[in-house]
Amino acid sequence: MATVSSSTESALVLGRPSLAEVTRTVAGIVERRTPRAWWAAFALTGSLTLVLLAMLGYLVTTGIGVWGNNSPVGWAFDITNFVFWIGIGHAGTLISAILYLFRQRWRTSINRFAEAMTLFAVACAAIFPMFHVGRPWRAYWLFPAPNAWLDLWPNFRSPLIWDVFAVSTYGTVSLLFWYVGLIPDLATLRDRAQSRARQVIYGVLSLGWRGSARHWNHYEMAYLLLAGLSTPLVLSVHSIVSFDFAVSLLPGWHTTIFPPYFVAGAIFSGFAMVVTLMVVARQAFGLQHLVTMKHLENMNKVMLATGLIVGYAYGVEFFIAWYSGNPYERFAFVNRALGPYSWAYWIMVGANVLAPQCFWFRRLRTSVPAMFAISILVNIGMWFERFVIIVSSLHRDFLPSAWGMFRPTWVDLLTLAGSFGLFLTLFLLFVRFLPLISMSEVKGMMAAREGA
Repeated sequence: MATVSSSTESALVLGRPSLAEVTRTVAGIVERRTPRAWWAAFALTGSLTLVLLAMLGYLVTTGIGVWGNNSPVGWAFDITNFVFWIGIGHAGTLISAILYLFRQRWRTSINRFAEAMTLFAVACAAIFPMFHVGRPWRAYWLFPAPNAWLDLWPNFRSPLIWDVFAVSTYGTVSLLFWYVGLIPDLATLRDRAQSRARQVIYGVLSLGWRGSARHWNHYEMAYLLLAGLSTPLVLSVHSIVSFDFAVSLLPGWHTTIFPPYFVAGAIFSGFAMVVTLMVVARQAFGLQHLVTMKHLENMNKVMLATGLIVGYAYGVEFFIAWYSGNPYERFAFVNRALGPYSWAYWIMVGANVLAPQCFWFRRLRTSVPAMFAISILVNIGMWFERFVIIVSSLHRDFLPSAWGMFRPTWVDLLTLAGSFGLFLTLFLLFVRFLPLISMSEVKGMMAAREGA
């Protein structure tokens, strides 16, 4: 058994580097001079972020009529983007919390990366419902605080209020989990700092960490508790997001399969985004010996499994629409596949169901170009999944006289592009100033391997 374990661990760190070499590799990314490629990427993503701010400013000063939303399509790009970004954030909590509780050591080189991605995705997601309400400066009305002027309280029977609690709790716990895991590595950066400013900044952030047995004991207990708190959030957050649709009476939304379907889709899209960015970062910073093919292959296997669940859910929706005998429900799904937005539906099926089937073949599962291309297709497909669920269900409801078409405006498109700019800008700042890989956990795994 020890031989098998040792063999498995060796695939997670190549070349048998020393502990000092791991520190130099990971800390060196933060300590070296900023490369020109980083500045070029930051200029591009920063420009997109400025576009996002400009679109939000234009929206506030003009009104949400600048979006393509109409009657009957009251939700469109805004809620599509919200659900998409919340889904992207699921991989971080899954990799960090659930795999940690199950003692899966292949998480060690990718968990920090995934945790940070979770926070950035939640930040992007929070923008859209806040501005969708039309008066974002009144967003505090959503919280359970007495309003002395209007005697107004939130309607706790509304799933939109559940979103506020679920997403804010998820974001808070994810932030704490990410920060607690950073503390030993921040202390390493503090001790290696060459400038006084870096020593002070990393010293404050590391909270006086000295690496004593007492510190490690408290750290591991806190990390375990936060992992336990985070685990139910993986299931609850996107389940509650799915209730935005499932508790309605609209054909195409009113279905009990939505909570598990949304959770599987969120993990699916989240892992795809981790693969997309990790492949680039791994190549750019020379981390092939720490983020090995074993890590990438395991993530591709998770994508294959969750992709099969998502494909099964697509089929079950059509079966239930037929089996229920409800003509409105049948029409909603026939309209998805054959109606005016059928092009979006078949993009969704091709990207989410057909493309991941390539991962049945080990040669493609371990091919960096193949996994990069498929992960991008999955992200595109998952965005279209949310678009199909929202727009195709709203644009044709019970009465033909109420039917209408949604067409995104230039503000919709630029806001979507700007949200990607914000996400990538935050990611670039993270890579530049904080350790991309958890040095302490990789070293712990290597020490366990040597002990075996």
